[in-house]
Amino acid sequence: MTDTHAAGPGTDVIDILTTDHRDMLDLLGQIEAAPDAAQRRDLADTVIAEVMRHAVAEEMHVYPVMEKHLPDGAEEVEHDKKEHDELVQVMKQVEGVDASEPAFMELIREMQAQLRHHIEDEESDQFPKLRAHIPAEDLVELGEKVQKAKKLAPTRPHPSAPHSELFHKTIGPGVGMVDRLRDKLTGRSTG
Repeated sequence: MTDTHAAGPGTDVIDILTTDHRDMLDLLGQIEAAPDAAQRRDLADTVIAEVMRHAVAEEMHVYPVMEKHLPDGAEEVEHDKKEHDELVQVMKQVEGVDASEPAFMELIREMQAQLRHHIEDEESDQFPKLRAHIPAEDLVELGEKVQKAKKLAPTRPHPSAPHSELFHKTIGPGVGMVDRLRDKLTGRSTG
């Protein structure tokens, strides 16, 4: 999905993240309609990879900008990191449940509800503030950084990993490389 929906040059970070949101919610909706457990598992693995790439890119590049330029930015970032952590916990549970079990769909619905809430916060409050406080050309540059970060980011949830810019910029690419290798070796779907 990162490749098929890749933003073109000149796309700003808000458009990129909003497109990611639509894609993630669409994948979660497809899980509900999937006719068998194997398809549900593939779709869940894909959406988990997308959420991880998106969250890591936000934590690396968007959150530092929010902290610096938005009123109450530090508090908003802490709130968002807490929501990311809650999503990581649910995604880790999804990974451990057989897609044919009823608990799998319960976790998918929980993940969907958490993601919808997080998206609502970002799109209704934070994104308009970013547009108001950051010049358009800086938002485009930020979008380019986010796209690059998503290519290196981990594709699996790591509940014990910190949600910090420093971690994601120093250790994260190695974790991402290991995740992508594991994905390839196991045939895991990641978009």
